Amino acid sequence: MTGQTPLLDTVDVPADIRRLKAEQLRQLADELRQETISAVSVTGGHLGAGLGVVELTVALHYVFDTPRDRLIWDVGHQAYPHKIVTGRRGRIRTLRQEGGLSGFTRRAESEYDPFGAAHSSTSISAGLGMAVARDLAGGSNHVVAVIGDGAMSAGMAYEAMNNAGALRSRLIVVLNDNDMSIAPPVGAMSAHLSRLLSGRPYVSLRNLGRSVAEALPKPLELAARRAEEFARGFVAGGTLFDELGFYYVGPVDGHNLDHLLPVLKNARDSRLDKPILVHAVTKKGKGYPPAENSADKYHGVVKFDVITGKQSKPVANAPAYQAVFAKALIAEAEADKKIVAVTAAMPSGTSLDKFAERFPERCFDVGIAEQHGVTFAAGLATEGFKPFCAIYSTFLQRGYDQVVHDVAIQRLPVRFAIDRAGLVGADGATHAGSFDVAYLACLPDFVVMAAADELELVHMVATAAQIDDRPSAFRYPRGEGVGIELPARGTPLEIGKGRVLREGSKIAILSFGTRLAECLVAAEDLAAKGLGTTVADARFAKPLDTDLVRRLAREHEVLITIEEGAIGGFASHTMQYLATAGLLDHGLKVRPMILPDRFIDHASPARQYEQAGLDTKGIVATALAALGQRAERARG
Repeated sequence: MTGQTPLLDTVDVPADIRRLKAEQLRQLADELRQETISAVSVTGGHLGAGLGVVELTVALHYVFDTPRDRLIWDVGHQAYPHKIVTGRRGRIRTLRQEGGLSGFTRRAESEYDPFGAAHSSTSISAGLGMAVARDLAGGSNHVVAVIGDGAMSAGMAYEAMNNAGALRSRLIVVLNDNDMSIAPPVGAMSAHLSRLLSGRPYVSLRNLGRSVAEALPKPLELAARRAEEFARGFVAGGTLFDELGFYYVGPVDGHNLDHLLPVLKNARDSRLDKPILVHAVTKKGKGYPPAENSADKYHGVVKFDVITGKQSKPVANAPAYQAVFAKALIAEAEADKKIVAVTAAMPSGTSLDKFAERFPERCFDVGIAEQHGVTFAAGLATEGFKPFCAIYSTFLQRGYDQVVHDVAIQRLPVRFAIDRAGLVGADGATHAGSFDVAYLACLPDFVVMAAADELELVHMVATAAQIDDRPSAFRYPRGEGVGIELPARGTPLEIGKGRVLREGSKIAILSFGTRLAECLVAAEDLAAKGLGTTVADARFAKPLDTDLVRRLAREHEVLITIEEGAIGGFASHTMQYLATAGLLDHGLKVRPMILPDRFIDHASPARQYEQAGLDTKGIVATALAALGQRAERARG
């Protein structure tokens, strides 16, 4: 409570907003925007999207009886203002911090978050489920789904709309369109028409007209229906949504409360027997000049100075893995004109924007459409091109059916650059790359690699470029590398062969991925206790380096595997080989170290790995526990 937000200070929950007069809402929105900027300047996070929906947030909570009326925010990037007015303002400066508020909506956090989100395009499906459940239970509450124009590009949103239109359930969808602009005079006309078209007199007249039309001979009925739809489409542009079974209203200025309130009230009070779509036009970063003037509208920021907008970005000691990947891919593409790149709405996140600058005709951003992106890459592969499909691990989950059926079964050489492997910090469980090794390495003939450092990543890009007879994948984390000098171009690795970095005789640690640095430190600690430790980098989960595994098993008393992934991944493949080869029959102590069987909440990546037991301390403890009393004597 700052004293600079006197009206917001009176609001703890949305019921407090509904006690205000409509003319007070402008001041409330201004103060809410100010508080959002102040909070995110302290914590970092997603700012631009939230600033764009401040007025919409106020209007929705004013018009609808939340939480009885369900309000679903698609993705959740834009939900910070919503959190502030739903009882969480006192904790808003803990956003994305360990033990603090999630950066997305979360059911366990508040009754005002009826559906957890972080992946896009789920809101209409979830909302329709809630609406049907309400109808089955004989309820009367409203269900409102707020979805952005980017999220609306995904196939799941259209599948949900098609189903909603067919079911004719009472559902309200607010399309938050921040990729369009309305000039003031057009906006005024649009607002007037939207109020008119969403009002009960027009809807009643339209229903009467429909009844009359249905009594006419079929040709005349069709002509009357098309004439009415054409008229609405001409003034409102809603023909597509009408075809999907929605009643379209808009576009309306999403920052003008005088426009928003009557349209939302009309949608709330409508007696239509079909879902309604309200098209609200907003501006990402609205009301904060540094965000408005930024290319990405401050979509995601670290801590920043509120006055200047300058972000407090730490000086990197080494290049980020994403930048290393892009540079390595550009080097390969310089030498091979068949190499192309595909991403799903993450060109900057994957650093493929750098590839696009160099090869604009060979880089394809397919939008929020991972399923399409995978099959699109498969189609490219059938024609002899070499697609690199750069998708975050957590997002690639959405295209898994296509990975199996359109790529793996056909043995097409699509190369998956799996970004954000392992735990990712402030974005928490929803964005963690925990499962890709398990869901890819189980597929026949799939090459699955993990980079231990940025140099290995460069080599794996070169390796994938050379694999032209089957699909392949290489995974790497978010963040900086370890500072190794990099060549201009990578050298292809021998498929299915790992490497030994340190020799010992008692304990063997077989690492898959970037835990390798922790393994080397742990080996030093164990050596200091008199326990000679071998450290090896598997490089490949599939095909597994069985010669290396056999050697480590035969020459050591303890074999520890470690990976940044869930059960069913690298350790499972290693254990399967050890068991079938009879290498577990003579007393070998095997200890697989994987992510625990739970979702790990947001914290710093280092803290998350500590919680998972995958840090140096955890490795040493695992080795000593495996050795029991002998380890205790060695320590003494």
